Amino acid sequence: MDAFDPRHNGNGKLNVASNTTAHPDAAESSISDYLQGLILESKDIEEFLNGLASHAALILSNDDDQVLCGITLLRDRKAATVASSSDHARQMDEIQYSFGDGPCMTAARDQLTIEIPDLDAELRWPEYAAAVRQYGICSVLAVPFDLEDDAKAALNLYSATPERFDAEAVEAAKSYTEQVNKVLRLGLRLARLVETAAHLRSALESRTIIDLAVGIIMAQNRCSQETAVEILKSASNGRNLKLRDIADTLVRSISREATHTHFD
Repeated sequence: MDAFDPRHNGNGKLNVASNTTAHPDAAESSISDYLQGLILESKDIEEFLNGLASHAALILSNDDDQVLCGITLLRDRKAATVASSSDHARQMDEIQYSFGDGPCMTAARDQLTIEIPDLDAELRWPEYAAAVRQYGICSVLAVPFDLEDDAKAALNLYSATPERFDAEAVEAAKSYTEQVNKVLRLGLRLARLVETAAHLRSALESRTIIDLAVGIIMAQNRCSQETAVEILKSASNGRNLKLRDIADTLVRSISREATHTHFD
């Protein structure tokens, strides 16, 4: 797939904000079309989100400065970088998580745009600022995505240039997140469906093994199903093993072949 070709103005800065103002439908369509294609071509959600982070870094960089980009996702009150434009970008986000808070987590959690023009002068997160500064980062911008559900996320931009994210750069980043929101919501929704299907499949496979183990106990002890289940649970508790694991051990003692759940 060809990368989206950003248009620059005369001073080398990206024209995302001005293009969106002049031709909002065309600008949004171009980015949305690219990312929809990325969803179709990506093998999983992780690949899509890494592609999104790389795309954002490309769009929001200029000829004089290449920004780093990460995406912070908050689900179940936990933070994780689900994507990054590079290993360096991922490392910058993970430094923040080690302190338990920072500009990107705040942007995602509180749905606020957070600007740090110069990390040397940052007073809100001094320890975080000092740690990130050691890696050559001078300025940070975090812009929230509007996901309209329990999940919250933010686009994290890092630059080695102080004062890198001026008013025009902030507007460009906000414009980008607004254009990406719908596609990102779709990507996360698809990921949840895949996760749900995987959990269901795992649950059915566990149920198969447990049912087989219960049948073996019933045959060996000539007892009822209820009694067999209690015997299996007692063995699980006594050995401090999961019910599925104790069931699997019993089934394997009868048959060396791996147990399969048939979904046809």
